[in-house]
Amino acid sequence: MTLEAELPEFTPEDDETDRPEDRADGPRRRRGRGRWRRSPWFTIPTGVLTGLLAIAVLTPLTVGLRIWHQARQDERPRSDAIIVLGAAQYNGVPSPTLKWRLQHALELYRGGVAPAIVTVGGKAPGDNYTEAGAGRGWLITKGGVPASRVFEVPVGRDTLESMKAVGKEFDRHHWSSGVIVTDPWHGLRSKKMAEDSGIEAAASPTRSGPSVQTRDTQFHYIVRETGGYLSYVLLGKSVQVPDETIKRIHIDPSETPSTSQPPSSSSSPPRSSPSPGG
Repeated sequence: MTLEAELPEFTPEDDETDRPEDRADGPRRRRGRGRWRRSPWFTIPTGVLTGLLAIAVLTPLTVGLRIWHQARQDERPRSDAIIVLGAAQYNGVPSPTLKWRLQHALELYRGGVAPAIVTVGGKAPGDNYTEAGAGRGWLITKGGVPASRVFEVPVGRDTLESMKAVGKEFDRHHWSSGVIVTDPWHGLRSKKMAEDSGIEAAASPTRSGPSVQTRDTQFHYIVRETGGYLSYVLLGKSVQVPDETIKRIHIDPSETPSTSQPPSSSSSPPRSSPSPGG
């Protein structure tokens, strides 16, 4: 006759936890099998580093997307004035980039967006005309806008300096709102600077020029504007970029200074100044 007895199941864990030295300290303590606890000296720095890396990557991407989105908006609210940001001029003759902006501002003016136009931009050393003056002259002589409706702010070699001056001009006329005319990718940064100067700003960009020609060109300007926007928001500075949107476009041979404003008495060749996109 065979007797069968059911024996308790044996596991390695029981063997490890039922040792005399464990029982001597009281209740049995289960010892982990191969578990390794990471030290706080490892996890905390790793978490901080990961967070900083995420911020460094996601912040520029977010700003770039905002620039891309703003570039596709054409905001035309009823405002006190239209603000035309400066671009290069050649002895009083607007460069193609500046002319595109002026034509767009003229369209907004004729469409009743605002009863006044403000042209902006100073001049480089040696120039005879300011960007603001060249723009105002074109709007009056070519666009037929009454001189009393066009105001020039001949200040600034970058956007921030110009916008601060425009803010003072708005205060002088008791204006509060403005529509900015500039290149598409410059809209977000120029709006931010205008708002910080006390202007309720909108942006109606031009759709012509080098900045919108190819996808590669557009990507270049988005990257540049991302850096410029972050520089302003984080450091309060405006980045001066010598190679601006016109990229040294030569004057149109069919257009002479006499078609816009009287030529300079100087016999020196026409000079250009980069647009204040910094």
